[in-house]
Amino acid sequence: MDAALLRALTPTVIGILVRRGADFAAAEDAVQDALVEAVRGWPDDPPRDPKGWLVTVAWRKFLDAARADTSRRHREERVEGEPAAVPGQEVDDTLQLYFLCAHPSLTPASAVALTLRAVGGLTTRQIAQAYLVPEATMAQRISRAKRTVSGVRFTQPGDVATVLRVLYLVFNEGYSGDVDLAGEAIRLTRQLAVKTHHEEVAGLLALMLLHHARRPARTGPGGRLVPLAEQDRGLWNTRLIAEGVDVLQAALARDRLGEFQAQAAIAALHADARTAEETDWVQIVEWYDELVRLTGSPVARLNRAVAVGETDGPRAGLAALAQLDPALPRHTAVAAYLHERDGDPVTAARLYAEAARSALSLPERDHLTRQAARLNARLRN
Repeated sequence: MDAALLRALTPTVIGILVRRGADFAAAEDAVQDALVEAVRGWPDDPPRDPKGWLVTVAWRKFLDAARADTSRRHREERVEGEPAAVPGQEVDDTLQLYFLCAHPSLTPASAVALTLRAVGGLTTRQIAQAYLVPEATMAQRISRAKRTVSGVRFTQPGDVATVLRVLYLVFNEGYSGDVDLAGEAIRLTRQLAVKTHHEEVAGLLALMLLHHARRPARTGPGGRLVPLAEQDRGLWNTRLIAEGVDVLQAALARDRLGEFQAQAAIAALHADARTAEETDWVQIVEWYDELVRLTGSPVARLNRAVAVGETDGPRAGLAALAQLDPALPRHTAVAAYLHERDGDPVTAARLYAEAARSALSLPERDHLTRQAARLNARLRN
């Protein structure tokens, strides 16, 4: 098999699929899937027309993915806008697919990426953003995962921890991204909670419910992003908050703390505050300390810097932030916020504008741009 030929044909085939009506990301994913089949099949049975073969197989892959996406969207449309408080006993095959894609032959990271792509319906770009890695790196990871399981019979399911990681990332994409998957993620996590009493399943369900409860207040007119401190707390869903707190308390009572329980505890403290000023930031810092201990996550450390800034003052927050990699997404936005609170609007305005240029979503970019404009207007007056 001529690897150079495959590399040379790839952009041409992607272009053909785009001209046929596929968007670029979907065409790229379909061609990657076709390349995996080429790597596996061409050495024993090379096609007479390599380009024609790739176009045919990639287009078939695109149509299969489009049909799967349509089916997934139909499932989501059946989910009520407000997730049911009592999980139903009927379980469809989607959750089983999550377990099968989390195959023991894959590393957890590869299993998550493959499941998000194959079952969750996320694009390679969305998954790469969730993992904070370049899109090309994630594309290679997914392709390797597909090659690994290409000859494996999916009879041995993966573990609960990997499936939870997938559901968590699907919920996050649905909560803050381009595709509304949050309701579907809650539905599947409810089903998993019925099937197992794993404390981290309960922790994840509580986390989802507490975040979902704030969703009506997260955006304003025209999709404008509303920061937590400025949200109308009267719009928060108190029933979902109460359910989330109950689920969390039952999980914490088992005394086997995990990262999802720690995150849910932080969300519960925010939900418990009647106003932003009443937020118990001291406890939130303590829970972030637990979360960092459990995961070492740079995102947890970044959020902890914000909490430290609220507890001990903005300069303490900036000191905590200085220990983190400046390339971390939202690092610059956090620095801008802390500098503004420290009475340095000039630096804050510059950093808000810089953060807007690298924002991960359009609402976030617009919000940061408005923050920079607000400070610049104040400086001119």
